[in-house]
Amino acid sequence: MSSLSHPPRASNPAPPSRRWRDFVLLGGLVFLVLAGLVGLAVATGWEDTMAALRSLSVAEIIALLVLSLVNYGLRGVRWHLFANRLGLPTQLGQNLRHFLGGFAMSVTPGRIGELVRMRWLQRESGWAFDRTAPLVLVDRSSDLAAMAILLALALAFSTTGVVGGAPVAILALIAAFVATRPRLMRMAGDTAHLASARRFPRLFARVRRASKSLSAFQGPTVLVAAGALGVIGWLAEGWAFHLLLVWMGADVGFWSAVGIFIFATLAGGLTGAPGGLGGAEAAMVALLLGYGVPIEIALPATLIIRLTTLWFAIAIGLLIFPLAERRSKMSTI
Repeated sequence: MSSLSHPPRASNPAPPSRRWRDFVLLGGLVFLVLAGLVGLAVATGWEDTMAALRSLSVAEIIALLVLSLVNYGLRGVRWHLFANRLGLPTQLGQNLRHFLGGFAMSVTPGRIGELVRMRWLQRESGWAFDRTAPLVLVDRSSDLAAMAILLALALAFSTTGVVGGAPVAILALIAAFVATRPRLMRMAGDTAHLASARRFPRLFARVRRASKSLSAFQGPTVLVAAGALGVIGWLAEGWAFHLLLVWMGADVGFWSAVGIFIFATLAGGLTGAPGGLGGAEAAMVALLLGYGVPIEIALPATLIIRLTTLWFAIAIGLLIFPLAERRSKMSTI
């Protein structure tokens, strides 16, 4: 429901020139990634790569998509849990619509476009951006924590381990810990403010206000529930990658496959590229080659798992985005 006494302010859309620039940059990045994968396939044996792609059945592709849906669904329920904990007057259907619709903006730089969820919440609940910002912080930190836990398990149980996995897991856990502790988050914001020579005072004031709301997520019940949803969700996609490799005749072991998938996803995020494009694919191919997987299997496996995870999520977001935008505008009338 919308607020009558304090109607939300309409957000200013990006100028057309900026939107076109973003589309061109994104299109160029996608083209470069695809060109690199195709170039490798041609250089190392195009026929073998195509044979590996054709080896998968429709039922197997559907199974991969279903496991991705498990991930999105569980993380959507987690978003609903966080929204309720924060005190937002939204229902499960609303929160799932916001969470899934935001996937349409996953390939914006730094995934900043996913903040469209805050705009929908502002229209439908009357809550200002400052009050809902902690949702983004705790959601991202929960993903980091879940992925760090899975990467640590992969390092413990895989036969050979993942090169560079330990420091990445530790850094992810530290970032997740800081982002969910009000005092540490406030200290980090103050330190960054000082390092910037006290520029952007309004931005850092918002960070301090948002950090105060993080205390709503400190209860052991919500942390355990959120952690379980995140770990199971991301494990489903890691399992999908394991199944894909088995079906393509390159079984590296369950935990090794999970470790490769999680590490590549985190590595892609560290590059800052939209959706981790380029970085995630390069890391995944390199790790698979390190495990002895032939290039004619490593390339199509990387392409397929990215299509059934990242691009499948974007497709779902694009389907739901118009509905979410329309429903949010109706709430402000």
